[in-house]
Amino acid sequence: MQVKFCGFTQLTDIQTAAQLGVDAVGLVFYPPSPRAVTIEQAQTLSAAVPAFITVVALVVNMAEDELMTLADNVPFDVIQFHGDETPEQCRQLASTVNKRWMKALRINAEQDTTASVRAQIDTFAAAGASSILLDAYHQHKYGGTGARFDWSLIPQDSSLPIVLAGGLTTDNVTATRDLPIYAVDVSGGIEVDKGKKDAAKMRAFMKAVKHDRWQNNNANQVSSFS
Repeated sequence: MQVKFCGFTQLTDIQTAAQLGVDAVGLVFYPPSPRAVTIEQAQTLSAAVPAFITVVALVVNMAEDELMTLADNVPFDVIQFHGDETPEQCRQLASTVNKRWMKALRINAEQDTTASVRAQIDTFAAAGASSILLDAYHQHKYGGTGARFDWSLIPQDSSLPIVLAGGLTTDNVTATRDLPIYAVDVSGGIEVDKGKKDAAKMRAFMKAVKHDRWQNNNANQVSSFS
């Protein structure tokens, strides 16, 4: 299973995540978020990410000119649309900057069913998404709430690889192993404060997910690149 750590603001945190073998790192370009970064901060953070670790740009209802400016200045790999973007808007925006993309769906247990979630995924698959992210619905927030949704609503036969987000921690992520998902995405579950990661929590989360990699005497140590 793939692991994405999201919401980085500190250089040392992103370096630690890379050393731990995270598969992707997320940078938030949504000013109202306490985890938001500027283009200048993102340039510094992305420069510390080794090859083969994916840099994901999280945007919320970003205008085309803003996205073009972002793409011209920050070397990210994938766009994560986390707002009210339609499938066609996602397709057009991503095409403008020639990037792969994924869409976050906020799952509302009071309204959604497995069939409705599957249908939403299908519309984004048809528009060219590379993956879909499932997060918990909140009336006033686009994400980062730390809340879980009902995992029984995750479809077994999704037309796109599913990234699971929302309320994940070291204590509950092992329960995702049997779910029909491709990856997990965590932010608050590895933090000491919003935007500031906890090295011990990051290490424990990676050990819980990538347990096969950690079956050795040095499981509690962060490896170096030397």
